Amino acid sequence: MKAEVEISARTGSPPTIGLFATEDGIRTVGSPVRVKILAVLRGRELSFQEIVGLTQKAKSTVSAHLRSLLKEGIIGEKPDLADSRRKIFYIRSRFLGEISPETECNDDESDQMVAAFLQGGDPSIFYKMMFRTIRVSLMSKGINIDPILREAGFRMGQGLYAAIASPDLSVLLDKTVKFWKEHNLGQIVVENNSPITLIVYDCFECDDLPLLGRPACAFDAGILEAVFSGHFKADHMATELRCYAMGDDHCKFVIRPVGEPK
Repeated sequence: MKAEVEISARTGSPPTIGLFATEDGIRTVGSPVRVKILAVLRGRELSFQEIVGLTQKAKSTVSAHLRSLLKEGIIGEKPDLADSRRKIFYIRSRFLGEISPETECNDDESDQMVAAFLQGGDPSIFYKMMFRTIRVSLMSKGINIDPILREAGFRMGQGLYAAIASPDLSVLLDKTVKFWKEHNLGQIVVENNSPITLIVYDCFECDDLPLLGRPACAFDAGILEAVFSGHFKADHMATELRCYAMGDDHCKFVIRPVGEPK
């Protein structure tokens, strides 16, 4: 870990450290080379030569980092069925998030939310305030927990799908819209059925977050992925194209099968 931070210091760029959950505990990855190797392995399996080609690093450098990642349990290896002399590498750990230099997060909304809760006593305001405060506090320390939020959303989405499942896509969409409204998660407008495109106004997850310049609705995306993966019996990905945290006046999700060209 110390060596990885020193590498970043020599290059003049602040270190960004990835967090991975392995069987032996949480591992940190800060070396730019290791980060690049894990990036090319994300969601696929590659041979040594393919990793060298995609990272454009020397074979000796890649080999040394692969050995370390294997020893730490972050990646795994298996024989290449097409050539027993070769190994195939893959990520075997879960990406939990990353830690980067502390950033300023404008938290002017907190006082207003507290006042609104004290006046109205609406429990939904309290839980929204709690969710936001935890997330903004972590972001201010440079901790990005979007992967964890997405996974948590997916688990909740699996339970939601069991309750609203329907073989008719239109019925499923109507039930999803109703669920969001009844639980004060926002107002969903179905823009398109193919690909499934949803616009969300007054989004529970992000409409009062500071401007981040990137999509922030990882929890909602996880719920939607679980619902439509369950419906189609195939993995689906929810991509957020618009977000309050990007300065937009709504959030917009497109849900497509994993691997389908965008």
